[in-house]
Amino acid sequence: MTAERPQIWGVLNVTPDSFSDGGRYGDPLAAVAHARRLVADGAEVVDVGGESTRPGAERVPGDVERGRVVPVVRALAEAGIRVSIDTMSAATAEAALDAGASIVNDVSGGLVDSAMAPLVAERDVDFVAMHWRGHSTAWDATSEYADVVTEVRDELRARRDALLAAGIAPERLWLDPGLGFAKKPEHNWQLLRSLDVIAQLGHPLLVGGSRKRFLGALLPEGAPVEDRDLPTAVLSALCAEAGVAAVRVHDARGTDRALAVWAAWRGAA
Repeated sequence: MTAERPQIWGVLNVTPDSFSDGGRYGDPLAAVAHARRLVADGAEVVDVGGESTRPGAERVPGDVERGRVVPVVRALAEAGIRVSIDTMSAATAEAALDAGASIVNDVSGGLVDSAMAPLVAERDVDFVAMHWRGHSTAWDATSEYADVVTEVRDELRARRDALLAAGIAPERLWLDPGLGFAKKPEHNWQLLRSLDVIAQLGHPLLVGGSRKRFLGALLPEGAPVEDRDLPTAVLSALCAEAGVAAVRVHDARGTDRALAVWAAWRGAA
């Protein structure tokens, strides 16, 4: 049987402080132009975020976050582009859904805002729940694991069960192992080698390893962040082989080509 090619979700950070592209797309016109490039390069979803989750990032007031994302979401939706809103705030998610988003991607899995799960259930939209152990300021204290694969699976199962109990439809729920979030490099690689274990929970997986530091560690010291795009594309092909449903990337073009190679290898081209 030939595995299905994953979706490509293009990253669009409309923030001044994201780790790899902060400040580039703060202007709505620049953001929309970049989103169009992502789609032209193969992205099927554009994931719009107005609050950085990089290590050390401070929380953003809700009105600031909404001011950043809503005009961009509305413009993309009007252009027929499928939009995911990357937020931990139910109020921001609601505003983005009203503006045309159709997916909510919450790195806290609904833990930060108790109103998130009821909102998603009421609106009947797709929801991505990531494995999360707290804000980046707490990662030093929460990045210890006896068995990272088992612990992430079990913690995601508990979050899954809570979200389903809150009324989110099972077919609407996605899971994300949370690479780089309270994870050391060796934890990320262990999770990637064991994605089948996470998939046993019965929901599609989104993997977001794009440009993260564990990939940068493979490159010469001082290499620019953009040099991580090639390792990201290779990782995307390996995730495809592991059966993930979607990969979240900054460079849609490179991943699209890597997935084309993977599909030809599998006989699906």
